[in-house]
Amino acid sequence: MIKLSNISKAFGRNQVLNNINLTVTKGEVVVILGPSGSGKTTLLRCVNYLEKPGDGEIAIGDFSVNCKQARKKDIHQLRQKTAMVFQQYNLFRHKTALENVMEGLLVVKKLPKEDAKQRSIALLEKVGLGNKLDAYPSQLSGGQQQRVGIARALALEPEVILFDEPTSALDPELVGEVLAVIRKIAKEGITMIVVTHEMGFARDVANHVVFMDGGVIVEEGTPGEVFNHPREERTKQFLKRITPELNYSI
Repeated sequence: MIKLSNISKAFGRNQVLNNINLTVTKGEVVVILGPSGSGKTTLLRCVNYLEKPGDGEIAIGDFSVNCKQARKKDIHQLRQKTAMVFQQYNLFRHKTALENVMEGLLVVKKLPKEDAKQRSIALLEKVGLGNKLDAYPSQLSGGQQQRVGIARALALEPEVILFDEPTSALDPELVGEVLAVIRKIAKEGITMIVVTHEMGFARDVANHVVFMDGGVIVEEGTPGEVFNHPREERTKQFLKRITPELNYSI
């Protein structure tokens, strides 16, 4: 289980997150929606301390961190429980697909090289890239690079995988292949928190949908509750603009 309690974050005078509380159960897929600037990516980055929260507490499993008093070893332990899939892939350009996936197993998990290699091959095959082991990022499409990123995240066997708009940098025709891989992973019961603008994906895959605006959680619930019966006017306005085929009375 993941529990975020009173998470706040400011950049100077700009209060980006304001007392966020969120609970994610084991095996749940939580999708975070919201307009640009709503704080959703910052919240995701706070979960594994890529951004340092100004206040609050982060708990993953039986481990918790007081954000005001976090020590380096606390942050290190927190990051070992998470893996991040970024918008821009963040692959090592001088390493092959196989080497990119192996890196965390060698450096973080300290696996023997042959064990790391075999596990990495299996994961690349899982995401449909068994024929691209020796390809460098420059030789891969955006969708293929993102799938390497997903394999790299899976390799670490984290308690939660964090996806930061994993399809936003892709050409429209490549979005489907990445979403298909994420759907496949979701069916295996891996806990995920996904920031995305893909409404169809959110409806199909999420167990829990969170709508954010202005640094706060405006509304949350099941996909059916949030998409079909939103309670808050701000949620209705957002969905009416994003999904005009649905009729929300405002």
